[in-house]
Amino acid sequence: MTQLNIRSKYFAVPLFFLILLAMNSTAQEKSAVAGSSIGSNSTGFGSGAAGPIGAGDLVEMSVFDTPELSGKLRVSNTGDIILPLVGSIHVAGMKAGDAQNLIRQKFMDGGFLKDPQVTVFVAEYATQGVSILGEVKTPGIYPAFGAHNLMDYISLAGGLTPLAGTNITVIRVAHPDDPEHVKISASSAPRPLNNPEVLPGDSIFVEKTGLVYVIGEVGRPGGFPMDHDDHLTILQAIALAQGTTYTAAKGSTKIIRTTPQGHEEIPVDLKKILASKATDAPLQDNDILFVPSSAGRSALKNMESLLPIAASATIYRIP
Repeated sequence: MTQLNIRSKYFAVPLFFLILLAMNSTAQEKSAVAGSSIGSNSTGFGSGAAGPIGAGDLVEMSVFDTPELSGKLRVSNTGDIILPLVGSIHVAGMKAGDAQNLIRQKFMDGGFLKDPQVTVFVAEYATQGVSILGEVKTPGIYPAFGAHNLMDYISLAGGLTPLAGTNITVIRVAHPDDPEHVKISASSAPRPLNNPEVLPGDSIFVEKTGLVYVIGEVGRPGGFPMDHDDHLTILQAIALAQGTTYTAAKGSTKIIRTTPQGHEEIPVDLKKILASKATDAPLQDNDILFVPSSAGRSALKNMESLLPIAASATIYRIP
């Protein structure tokens, strides 16, 4: 036996094991990449499995190293999907994790695969979108892809309108008779308490902020939104209306307030409030602050004649 043959004999076995080790390492890397790309939770609105599977949903199934069994499956009206080799199975009402366990078991029970790695996630919720109504810029029904919070959906709807208040109601599809009330603040970042998770089928309603009407002898009569904490005082309302005119009878100012018993007329001495001789009082939603004229007798003598003027007033946006 030559020297070359002796070297080949002794190096053949180690070389064989090195090749096996390299192949095994490559397979593990492929498995890790596949698992991370398929099974990870996306932070965008592109995929997810937050809610139960329903009729019409699009389910994406991936069987590792078996592309012929992978693909997207539409859930039928009866809640079933048709699997290659297996046939029809019922998945409606299941979470994605439960569905993938069932599919894996079906492949093994039928003797088609020995130990398959199955990943399932809901690519599209067809009938369980999230409804966003009220004071958002683009209200509507939005697809529910993945687990997202309240602020995510408000942002998706274009954000809040200038008339949006601080109170938001979330109606849970699982408990429609027990709505969740959330209070947000424009002056602070959202916390987990006021930024709950919203699931497919839930509804979001953003309430409108209060409005105060300032009419009569002011620079800019109209309706003005209260701030996001439903707070607006008499002086603040006068400032928003660009102050009073020189003919204003400040001492005869009055508030027309709507109560369960009807409309109530509340006298206000604006002259003393401006001079810091009287307390600046807070206004309430739908209050009408009327500043009469001191130039002769005003034709507006009673609150019934003021209501139509307030109703037709221009609504201004607070910058």
